[in-house]
Amino acid sequence: MKIGFIGTGNMGTILIDAFVESHAVPPENITITNRTIKKALTIQERYNDVNVKHSGEEVAKESDVIFICVKPLEIRPLLTKLLPNLNKEQCIVSITSPVSVEQLESVVPCQIARIIPSITNQALAGVSLFTYGQSMGKDYKDYLWRLFSQLSTPIEIENNVTRVASDIVSCGPAFFSYLLQRFIDAAVSETEISHEQATSLASEMMIGMGKLLEKQIFTLPTLQEKVCVKGGVTGEGIKVLEGELGEIFHHLFHKTHDKYYEDISEVDDQFK
Repeated sequence: MKIGFIGTGNMGTILIDAFVESHAVPPENITITNRTIKKALTIQERYNDVNVKHSGEEVAKESDVIFICVKPLEIRPLLTKLLPNLNKEQCIVSITSPVSVEQLESVVPCQIARIIPSITNQALAGVSLFTYGQSMGKDYKDYLWRLFSQLSTPIEIENNVTRVASDIVSCGPAFFSYLLQRFIDAAVSETEISHEQATSLASEMMIGMGKLLEKQIFTLPTLQEKVCVKGGVTGEGIKVLEGELGEIFHHLFHKTHDKYYEDISEVDDQFK
């Protein structure tokens, strides 16, 4: 399969790196472009056999699967430009949540999938979220599933949980990185530990906890039970979290969904 990328921002670049590093796609089978072409050329410096083109139309002509990695409001105008170079034998994959597969299918003749990746995919880990269009054939479904299985755990989701699933999988690393940094900052502020040592300890703790979960040695509830000895220090810390966290994550999901619905409204206006 010939793979194309229109847009080499953060997530586009992460996917290109993951495809190449996992040997899922040979570099010579990847064609890329970006509005700022220098970004695409920087990727080509890492992988000499990657092909760089100066327009999305050129990428579309060269590719079987075309990854659209641009901002939501840029997708509709881009598809209009690409339309003369698209056909029903091609597959378009959007990586942005506010644009539905139905909207994409209303514009182009291609087979359609929405696949929401995560920054964790760069480490060949984490989850990728799949939603297929009605036009999607079995061959492309199987191909994309195999492709992403080499750098993630693919999970098919319904449209009604797109935002919350993306919050957990794609935004989650940023949310919990922020919480971990606050944890480290408090340790440094309240004790004599250095920032460097606290960061090292916290990072290794997170890696170790991830391995416990990955190997299914513990679940999240049993992990807490195992560490939280009755009457011990951990229990006192849990009491603080129970008392002070409140509904912080409820508010977080409210805010992300408010922004999501705002984006959907703007996208709907374009596709109408």
